[in-house]
Amino acid sequence: MLAILGFSMVFVFMFLIMTRRMSALIALMLIPSLFAVLSGFGSEIGDMILEGVKELAPTGIMLLFAILYFGIMIDAGLFDPVVNKILKVVKGDPLKIVIGTAILVIIVSLDGDGTTTYMITISAMLPLYTKLKMNPLILTGITMLGGGVMNITPWGGPTARAMSALKLDTSQIFVPLIPAMIGGIAFVIFVAYLLGRKERKRLGVIDFKYLSKEQEVAFAEQAATVESVSYKRPRLLWINFLLTITLLVLLIMDIMPLPALFMIAFSIAIMINYPNLEAQKERISSHASNVLAVVSLVFAAGIFTGILSGTKMVDAMANSLVSLVPDALGPHLPVITALTSMPFTFFMSNDAYYFGVLPIIAEAATNYGIDPVEIGRASLIGQPVHLLSPLVPSTYLLVGMAKVDFGQHQRFTLKWAIATAIVMLIISIIVGVISL
Repeated sequence: MLAILGFSMVFVFMFLIMTRRMSALIALMLIPSLFAVLSGFGSEIGDMILEGVKELAPTGIMLLFAILYFGIMIDAGLFDPVVNKILKVVKGDPLKIVIGTAILVIIVSLDGDGTTTYMITISAMLPLYTKLKMNPLILTGITMLGGGVMNITPWGGPTARAMSALKLDTSQIFVPLIPAMIGGIAFVIFVAYLLGRKERKRLGVIDFKYLSKEQEVAFAEQAATVESVSYKRPRLLWINFLLTITLLVLLIMDIMPLPALFMIAFSIAIMINYPNLEAQKERISSHASNVLAVVSLVFAAGIFTGILSGTKMVDAMANSLVSLVPDALGPHLPVITALTSMPFTFFMSNDAYYFGVLPIIAEAATNYGIDPVEIGRASLIGQPVHLLSPLVPSTYLLVGMAKVDFGQHQRFTLKWAIATAIVMLIISIIVGVISL
């Protein structure tokens, strides 16, 4: 009975958010509470909710200050010189332009926000593609591939969801996947090289001077970069760069918990760049909506996972699932999870997959002696394909800004997205973070 109720809860949750009848935030709180009552655990709901929220508190804190930190870095103009340099170097060579697009996307994607990445990249690079009559599908395809790989950063969304659903931390899921991410980045640049070379063969190299006025117009359209030039801090560029590099190095070395790292880094960053209290309040307020959307989702997930675990529904569901898995395939669940994460995250939202499906797979894997952390890592491999899903709102922004057809964009990018995910899976197996 618990298994039936558990699967029913996941189905209702997924149906409501995929059909847009209820937001993920509300569904994460109301649906499990309703099913807990139906399961006879009404008197224990409070304790289960608090336990779930308590376990996810560090993840929520980390995301809050990570978003604020990278928001401050973008406001201060940390990435502006990179954009400028790329525009100057690529000039009229289609090959350099496509590779420059890939590099720009990878750098800008560090803030973990797909909308910001798309706005900056398309605004900066579309004038070049238009001027040289290059295929805009290459621009949207490379932008999405790079964003798909970088979306695995802990503050990007799916990793936070996986950590929340499985009650794991960054050092367990994200850090071991860094080699796979590096491999994914290298493959995206390689794809950019192939597509750029094809465009160079078709169009040739056009010798022209990119007008500085036109470049200024492109930058003016980058609403995501900074709302006013008064917030830029070009004199603090190297200080901000060193601070960011130090933060990333400490993250990899696992010197201290990630929430503490980002809290300290954010405090230093905002004091250095905006010592005035009013300016600090204004900068924090400008990022408040993004912070609230992400962090509230994490704490709402605490209710879902807390009730799923507290009622023992997840155990019953896992046992039922295990009985359906042939014994010969059981030990290969990490690889199966990685491969199926591509269609799963394409046909359903990240919320539905990571909060509804992943915990069940992870619990089932424990019956074969597989650590849930491996399932968590494997579940992230399909992210390059996920961003092609019609369920991802930011994708419509991407194709809209580039003025390309959504279906054409999907057909053009899908094979490269699948190839990127396969490359990341192979590297994960080679380095041993996902077992074969």
